[in-house]
Amino acid sequence: MRPLLPLLLWLALIPAILAAARPGAPSFLVILADDLGYSDLGCYGGEIPTPNLDGLAAGGLRFTQAYSTARCWPSRAAVLTGFYAQQVRRDVVPGVPSGGRGLRPAWAPLASELLAPAGYRSLHAGKWHVDGTPRAHGFAHSFEIGQGQNNFFLAPGNTDDGVPGVQTPDYHVTVATAEHAVKYLRDHAARFAGQPFFLYLAFTAPHFPLHAPAADIARHRDAYHRGWNEIAAERHARQRQLGLVRHDLPPMERDVGPPYAFPDALRALGPGEVNRPLPWNELTPKQRSFQAAKMAVHAAMVDQMDRELGRVLAQIRAMGAFENTLILFGSDNGASAEIMIRGGGHDPRAAPGSAATYLSLGPGWSSAANTPFRRHKTWVHEGGIATPLIAHWPAGVRARGELRHTPVHLIDVAPTLLELAGASRPASVRGHPVPPWPGRSLVPAFAADGPLDREFLWWEHEGNRALRAGDWKLVALKDAPWELYDLARDRGEQRDLAAAEPARVKALAALWERQAEENGRLARTDPPPAAAPGAKQGKRKQP
Repeated sequence: MRPLLPLLLWLALIPAILAAARPGAPSFLVILADDLGYSDLGCYGGEIPTPNLDGLAAGGLRFTQAYSTARCWPSRAAVLTGFYAQQVRRDVVPGVPSGGRGLRPAWAPLASELLAPAGYRSLHAGKWHVDGTPRAHGFAHSFEIGQGQNNFFLAPGNTDDGVPGVQTPDYHVTVATAEHAVKYLRDHAARFAGQPFFLYLAFTAPHFPLHAPAADIARHRDAYHRGWNEIAAERHARQRQLGLVRHDLPPMERDVGPPYAFPDALRALGPGEVNRPLPWNELTPKQRSFQAAKMAVHAAMVDQMDRELGRVLAQIRAMGAFENTLILFGSDNGASAEIMIRGGGHDPRAAPGSAATYLSLGPGWSSAANTPFRRHKTWVHEGGIATPLIAHWPAGVRARGELRHTPVHLIDVAPTLLELAGASRPASVRGHPVPPWPGRSLVPAFAADGPLDREFLWWEHEGNRALRAGDWKLVALKDAPWELYDLARDRGEQRDLAAAEPARVKALAALWERQAEENGRLARTDPPPAAAPGAKQGKRKQP
């Protein structure tokens, strides 16, 4: 009976599954990249060619202060539910079975389930990393990339509506993700042309392992021998020119390496690997060559993702839906400093980026990818949580090429979709009241730049914690004291004002604790039938 519960819940939420959509209701395309740095796109200051995303930015909006949760599965829960991941047990909550395998409360259905009564058909292609399965939670079709995929060139483990993928000589999961999205859109156009769609397109690029077709890598092979310091400086200069940021470029933190230590992986990767963002001129020739080759693969993965997105956009145009489709693009966290080897291992004799290799970006290039911010994925300093966010909707957003500086978050995606769809949430599910969303609709920001109606934004991941209220940000590393930054003047987080502003620190810390307590209260409502396998029962140390 337990495996049927999600499906039964979905059916209970949808009394009229074929309800007519509101006249003129837009379709939705929500795109999430994986481990993409803030500056990796051309329209955010990068040198990697991303013409399709740049075109969306030129025809719509770019948010300069958009945020994720710092990690993949919490961010995906935030996008699809409108809640902080801890509230829906998709990140660790003390004393509660929760985390990467935690089960959501019944009162936290996904956007796909909430949109169905408004006449929407939901489609999924790519990474899932949410509890349950897509088709049990309102998605009519799903190309699901297997958990823990460790090779972009292998099809087994990836499924098309539950059917295992077929290995072909030229298989690459980024291509397959776009192909399935196009297939599902064509089916929608042929059989459900009168209904709007919600396509959730979750690329795994440019997450490790760094894998890209050889021809794509070749286009970038000579671009990165200048090193991460010069690339970061060039990106920052373009960001200043574009008006994306105003602060100076912070120095790379040469003593900050990967968040997790895998010394065996370092040995296996050989003398070219380096686990600190040392100045480029301090690296050996072998290290510079190895590192430049890695970044060429990362660039190829971003380049390829943009091209494959172009195929999806072409299909939406062919359907006549492009003008009235809201497109949102973001990343699940900042670029990753991790260095590890999984899956089939790493052959140092193989060409970088090929199927026999297992390479990670590492802290040097991650620092450059996250320009102009500090830290990386898993941290809640700006480098770990800042994401590009592009909004494009010709029929509904008049702005063309404008910036929005108001702070927003991935929890704002689901409320935005529901408002535009004219959909509503149930008042209660299985006797449990549905709590208010911490997320806010982005619709007011589409019209004009101004703050959304909320007091603060909140973060915690693996003991790293933060709160942003207005331009003030309180942030701390695990087991470390609070730091305080005025992001209006210092978004690079270089001037800690905690000692000078003890009263402000105390007040913001109290807000952080209040939200942590509320998260725990919600996580304990509607408890799961049993702890999910592998779910953590977390312990939080007091700040």
